[in-house]
Amino acid sequence: MIRRDFILRQIEQFVAMLAKIAGLTKNEQWQEASTVTAGEFQRLTGMDAREVVRLSETELLARLIQGEPTHVVESKTFMLATLLKTNGDLIASQGRLEESRQYYLKGLHLLLDTFGRNEITERPDFVPAVEAFLAGLRDAPLLVKTSAMLMCHYERTGEFAKAENALFGMVDAEPASVELLEFGRSFYQRVLGLDDRALTAGNLPRAEVKAGLAELDAHKARLRRTAG
Repeated sequence: MIRRDFILRQIEQFVAMLAKIAGLTKNEQWQEASTVTAGEFQRLTGMDAREVVRLSETELLARLIQGEPTHVVESKTFMLATLLKTNGDLIASQGRLEESRQYYLKGLHLLLDTFGRNEITERPDFVPAVEAFLAGLRDAPLLVKTSAMLMCHYERTGEFAKAENALFGMVDAEPASVELLEFGRSFYQRVLGLDDRALTAGNLPRAEVKAGLAELDAHKARLRRTAG
């Protein structure tokens, strides 16, 4: 109970901080809002925001783990992902769109990595949805790594049509990758093992699964002919 109360207290303080930043941003008090976010980055990681975006998800997790039990680390990781999104919003509000994408992308990677490590399918209320991070990235092409993480997340949450879209985003980015085509085939084979109700709920009916698999096989055949 003491541990749960501690985490709830930490989350309440964090949510209050987010509300303060939102108020400052609304009033275009950019410097004041930046000062608050900078302090929160230091509190969570001991680093400034620019240092945070340069680290990998594994390196960030190592920072958060130091001296903390598992249940606290998970909450801190969600807080950091949210803070990265918030900082991206703050920077985007000032017209610095390219810079903001760094924070949206790092926050998205951290969020997806957390879901994947702990097999979490539901996010806490204070954490932005995956789609909110993607909206921040706008129409910028996604890294193959990002698309792969999205695909795994969407498959895990039963959003199969979105998983397929992420798959073909990777194929479009690396059309000559046979390994990627095999990765896609494995996805379709797994999905074909599900019942029709699950496929329909995931907006990818069985006929579309088979069509997608056939498209990958046709693409693979074209690669073989080209190589030969």
